[in-house]
Amino acid sequence: MRSLTPTIITDATWWNDALRELPMAHILQTWEWGEFKHRTTGWQPTRIAFKQGQDVVAMVSVGTRRIAPFTVMYAPKAPAMPTHDPALIEAVLVALERMARRRGNIWLKIDPDVVWATGLPQSEEERFTAEGRIFTELLQAHRWKSSNDQPQFRNTVTLDLTASEDVLLANMSQTTRRKVRTAEKKDVTIRLGGLADLPILYDLYRTTSERDGFLIRPLDYYRQAWQQFMERGLAQPLIAEHAGTPIAHVILYHFGKTCWYFYGASSNDERNRMPNYLLQWESMRWAKAHGYTTYDMWGAPNQFDESDSMWGVYEFKRGFKGEVRRHIGAWDYAPNLATYWGYTQAVPSILRTLRRIRR
Repeated sequence: MRSLTPTIITDATWWNDALRELPMAHILQTWEWGEFKHRTTGWQPTRIAFKQGQDVVAMVSVGTRRIAPFTVMYAPKAPAMPTHDPALIEAVLVALERMARRRGNIWLKIDPDVVWATGLPQSEEERFTAEGRIFTELLQAHRWKSSNDQPQFRNTVTLDLTASEDVLLANMSQTTRRKVRTAEKKDVTIRLGGLADLPILYDLYRTTSERDGFLIRPLDYYRQAWQQFMERGLAQPLIAEHAGTPIAHVILYHFGKTCWYFYGASSNDERNRMPNYLLQWESMRWAKAHGYTTYDMWGAPNQFDESDSMWGVYEFKRGFKGEVRRHIGAWDYAPNLATYWGYTQAVPSILRTLRRIRR
């Protein structure tokens, strides 16, 4: 096992610059994301760089939150580090475990951006990864528990942007490629959005939530989620218009070598013009032109069948013929298993019983 020196980092520029150089660098580990979660949901971020000599070999931005008399910790899409070195992985896990015990946490949750397998389950394309197996075996050996609480999407669809635009377009399904062309023929235009477009972005997002039946937060929340990332050069909206009227948008987040499709919305009007298809294609082109090598469509079903609530979204995404990536998921380290069981199992059961009694 490696000997590492954990160092708490308080410089935002230093943190992001070092993070960019590591494998598995993720937007959810940036300085800005920690500040965003602190302002909107109360998670207090701590940024830790693990050094071997003078070299930074791993980084973890972890949030702490108090729930009644307890504290919990969560490091989204962390740690950022190479995944081919078992000794390094083990050293980082041990350091995180030590921190959780020292702070008296119920649990410390991580959900590393480590791929367990690619391709659909039980398909000819399915391929299991050595990195996923190694990371999972080390987690199990150190008594981490696979968590039922999965804060981020466990699975996603990604496209390799090192391919040429002609190849990316040719790889799409015939139906998806036709719908991209339909939008172009029906006079849909795409422009880059800016800070002045925040009301437009929110109005379209609210329309989408009403149509599709999901809850959204007030505009002030999205000023934090969108505006501040745009100001720091970490987010870029693209807006689809017809005859000068906005009819759809996407909001891309980008960091390191990856561009993520985080938010999308559309009007109830002009949907027959297929603006969402053209938006995705132009998003890929924008990401490729700005040097990103991976386009992450951010989310795929847990169960790859029509029973999954993500199935409809997945059918849209899979037409672009990206690679399905299934990650190892979220894992919890619990210093005290009895307290962890009470918090994660007994307390929710008691609360459900009390709600039934009140009803």
